[in-house]
Amino acid sequence: MPRTTFERELRRLQDDILSLGSEVEENLTKAVDALIQRNELIARRLIDADKAVNEQRIRIGLDALTLIATQQPTGRDMRVIAAVLEIVGELERIHDYIKGIGRITLMMGPETQLDRGLLRRLPEMAQHASSMMRRALTAFADHDSKLAREIPNEDDVVDAMYKEIYQDIIRFVIAHPTAIEEANLLEWALHNIERSADRVTNICEWVVYMVDGKYLEMDTEVEAPPELQK
Repeated sequence: MPRTTFERELRRLQDDILSLGSEVEENLTKAVDALIQRNELIARRLIDADKAVNEQRIRIGLDALTLIATQQPTGRDMRVIAAVLEIVGELERIHDYIKGIGRITLMMGPETQLDRGLLRRLPEMAQHASSMMRRALTAFADHDSKLAREIPNEDDVVDAMYKEIYQDIIRFVIAHPTAIEEANLLEWALHNIERSADRVTNICEWVVYMVDGKYLEMDTEVEAPPELQK
């Protein structure tokens, strides 16, 4: 394969990641809005969309492996392909959380015992996680390791929201014990949003590796063994 063709295929892989990432980002906020509004139609659509996301992950992964097998890339090109393989997996897992929120919406049904105040901060939390994802994808597209290093700090905001809403749920259940099953479902949805932000941190780690050739765990600032930093 000529170098120009290889570069075109490598660019296509990166574009595919950006396209899939945009879809996942949009679906995260849609899933939470559907939960708040008890919109079962949107919830079902998001659940069904997960199959297509899984198929895209497989296709992108196979295309990346084909490039490795046929071109034997080294150096920076190999790091880009490695990042593509890892990031597409993270996006697929985030969409699993989205599918989970859709299922929670169906399990809750149209009626609720929950105080609306418990739900009001979920969209804010989802929007923050979605913003992190959008910026992580921008860092990937621009090969911007500086931006990728900054984004994980924002996960603290999502974690703080999670703790506050979780405590609100506990207090509500104590006052309304008959609502415990529905409250457990809400906590599950809350957990899925929080984990989505954690996955964005993983994406940022691979962007840094792609650009700098150095894998760094953002949450602990503990560096990987030297052989993984090459």
